[in-house]
Amino acid sequence: MEQGTLVQGRYRLIGLLGRGGMGEVWRAEDEALGRQVAVKCLRAGLVQHDPGQAELQRERFRREARVAAGLQHPGVTVVHDFGDADGAPYLVMELLDGMDLGQVLDGLPGRRMPVSTAVDTARQIASALAYTHARDVIHRDLKPANLIRTTDGSIKICDFGIARLRGGGVGGPTSRLGGGASPVGSPPYMSPEQINSDDLDARSDLYSFGCVLYELLVGAPPFAVGDPLVIMLDHRDTPPRPPRELRPGIPEALERIVLALLAKDPEDRPADAMAVLRSLNAVAAPQPTQAGALPPWARAMGPVPVTLVRVTPEVRGVAELTRRWPRQAAPQQI
Repeated sequence: MEQGTLVQGRYRLIGLLGRGGMGEVWRAEDEALGRQVAVKCLRAGLVQHDPGQAELQRERFRREARVAAGLQHPGVTVVHDFGDADGAPYLVMELLDGMDLGQVLDGLPGRRMPVSTAVDTARQIASALAYTHARDVIHRDLKPANLIRTTDGSIKICDFGIARLRGGGVGGPTSRLGGGASPVGSPPYMSPEQINSDDLDARSDLYSFGCVLYELLVGAPPFAVGDPLVIMLDHRDTPPRPPRELRPGIPEALERIVLALLAKDPEDRPADAMAVLRSLNAVAAPQPTQAGALPPWARAMGPVPVTLVRVTPEVRGVAELTRRWPRQAAPQQI
């Protein structure tokens, strides 16, 4: 694809937004509706040089279009259209003004979000996951690169290219893109059962979510050192280092959520994304002040000196006189 190309007589490519090994994403003008959109397309050279990979990517495009088109949630990227232009499939999506979470972290000291920002981000992800899981969609590739933060702070899940519909639908419950037994996903964020190529349920996404939240808080996913095989073996066999060892300011309740999400056995993880959201809401809620406790501003003042006054008969007499003295009427306003 080139700048200025008119895709299917409707989408005029304006500028390249990003390019990967398999595809490209372009900013485009939808000339039929007069709005800007994002057009994701398969790189043309791939079709000639690697027909097998080209067919695999075509299927991923079809899968993403079918899955994402059925999802309507503020936390999921909207898909507008799908088609094939001169043998290359394309996907038309809403144009998001923002950065993926990996890019956001790269711009922060130590690649760490403030704890409150990380919790707010996690709450949005949990809400979107609760929605997609309720519709039997398992993303299977949840990672910072597939989570976009828009300029207004909203988080959007994108790229459902290897998503799976639980219990049937797209590819069936045990299908693997490419037809092989190799695990599919991104090693730093893959669940142990995904690495073992076991049948998955929504709790696999929760593990990946835990890896993302861990990275938001400490700057890197729990296992990120070594080649992909070493990382996958660590996910399967090695306990993660508690986040508070790397960043003591993380609240204990938040650390418990992260470690529960990273449990090796799916049975030991939270039941669903809604349960995670409730726990995150509790962490985000302001803690009630204990009865009788001083507010922070008062504690900062330190002890306040108190002067004791001896009440003499003379003082009592003045007080009684003041109590019984008739109030003077307020002057009338003219």
